[in-house]
Amino acid sequence: MDIYHVWCDLKPGVGDLGFSESVAAYMGALEAEGLVEGWRLTRRKLGLAPPGLGEFHLMIETKNLAQLDEAFRRVSDRTEPLEGVHFAVNSLVANPVFALYRDFPDPYRRTGEERF
Repeated sequence: MDIYHVWCDLKPGVGDLGFSESVAAYMGALEAEGLVEGWRLTRRKLGLAPPGLGEFHLMIETKNLAQLDEAFRRVSDRTEPLEGVHFAVNSLVANPVFALYRDFPDPYRRTGEERF
């Protein structure tokens, strides 16, 4: 699995439950189209996080980079119904930070032939 991470804060005046409902609608639409495998939204607890990471953390799981690329392509065409649910999330966040990680070790990883 590849895991696309998004950390963010909310813009002033944005409610936390409204934000989580918007994320659920957006991620549900991506899942329904087979563009993501799963997702999880978490919130910082007790103020514990490195500087620069937002209060909320969204993790989006995809089978591989091809699926993630297809999700980006689909969202970037800016058409409904995804455009509305994407905007409903994107318009609420501030200070987004992004990262891409993968499961490790990879299921295809071999040992014994490395040269490093």
